[in-house]
Amino acid sequence: MESSTDLKTRDIRIHGLEGLPLVQPGDDLAGMLVRAIQNTGLAAGTGDVLLVTQKIVSKAEGRLVRLSEVTPSERAVELAQRVGKDPRKVEVILRESRRVLKAERPASTGIGVLICETRHGLVCANAGVDESNLSDPDTVLCLPADPDASAERIRSAVRAALGVDLAVIITDSFGRPWRMGLVNVAIGIAGGPALVDLRGSADYSGHPLSVTRIAVADELAAIAGLVMGKLELIPAALVRGWRFDGAPGRAADLIRPAAEDLFR
Repeated sequence: MESSTDLKTRDIRIHGLEGLPLVQPGDDLAGMLVRAIQNTGLAAGTGDVLLVTQKIVSKAEGRLVRLSEVTPSERAVELAQRVGKDPRKVEVILRESRRVLKAERPASTGIGVLICETRHGLVCANAGVDESNLSDPDTVLCLPADPDASAERIRSAVRAALGVDLAVIITDSFGRPWRMGLVNVAIGIAGGPALVDLRGSADYSGHPLSVTRIAVADELAAIAGLVMGKLELIPAALVRGWRFDGAPGRAADLIRPAAEDLFR
């Protein structure tokens, strides 16, 4: 769902939620996030946005796979040889994918990558399957099965505990075609729109906007990444000052339809 929100917010504050313990499968993640918000001394308010990294959501939901329990298929073995990966990890990637779009091992880096369309419709490296920041080298972590539902569960629990209606965004770091570096994007949304639709409005010169839609959920995910970082063990942030209007959206709203995709 898209919103026709007026983009006039001028003062946005981002607070990293420090002190969260390492998340384990089955943990009450929403309760941990509530305590982290309370420990900041901030009074969370309706309209704030809680951003949570995919990694701790996946851990709490038990989305871990032991490679020692994986038997690679023939296709996994073939792709693993092509890109220089463990065939067991490639098998997990295939299970999490609708299709593999690209399998390459660039000579410049020597690091193989599989560009996949996940079962959620996301296009990303290795279908989001990752082993970073995991203590067990035999384990990989998959994306949440339904990130929107994960966001809604957190939102409902926070609302019940604090009496405030936050928006919740689940984030992950993606690479981008044509540009170096990773940036946080929204892969799960609850309580706010994914896009702000400015089509039909006019720019400052009076020219009508015909295609402009702002990916506000991705923009909020990106600014939250500035305080969460990759090495600081701050897996959640509270953004204040942004006000969502309009009907709630889904992460799927951010995925370009295949008929409009010029590059896939």
